[in-house]
Amino acid sequence: MSVMDKLKQMLKGHEDKAGQGVDKAGDFVDDKTQGKYSGQVDTAQDRLKDRLGGDQDTPPR
Repeated sequence: MSVMDKLKQMLKGHEDKAGQGVDKAGDFVDDKTQGKYSGQVDTAQDRLKDRLGGDQDTPPR
């Protein structure tokens, strides 16, 4: 069982909270890098939320 499978299993039923955490972490990185890598951070956030299932009802920023 991969690490991602274990994370999915632990977060089952809490995908919305996982998506919020991913957004918060991405915002933190954007703040620390002064937006220099915002495109890459947004891509990483989208891919991670897709993998964790935390992007169902998240409004765009």
